[in-house]
Amino acid sequence: MADTDPKPATVRVEIAYARPDEQTILTVEVPAGATLEQAILDSHILERFPEIQLPTAKVGVFGKLSKLSAAVRPGDRVEIYRPLLADPKEVRKKRAAEGKRMRKGGGDAEAESA
Repeated sequence: MADTDPKPATVRVEIAYARPDEQTILTVEVPAGATLEQAILDSHILERFPEIQLPTAKVGVFGKLSKLSAAVRPGDRVEIYRPLLADPKEVRKKRAAEGKRMRKGGGDAEAESA
């Protein structure tokens, strides 16, 4: 017997956005074949968080970067990422440099006690 179930007309997805002081996950139903951008717009999350600059914001699905033009699938969690405040590479370099200074300064206590 052939499968006669038509494709669903809508799919349910979650839209997630987090700030340091607040995390929000909204559930929205969008037409089947809708893009990440359409799902975000349909959720009205941009009205709640006007700092989100959708054309330039990085987005993903379940932690994997994706394009706004990608199609959503049932059950997807569309995530809107905030820009980084500091370059992780630069932060690591700074920590490494501070660690070297700490190790070099460790001999001062021995010299004073002699």
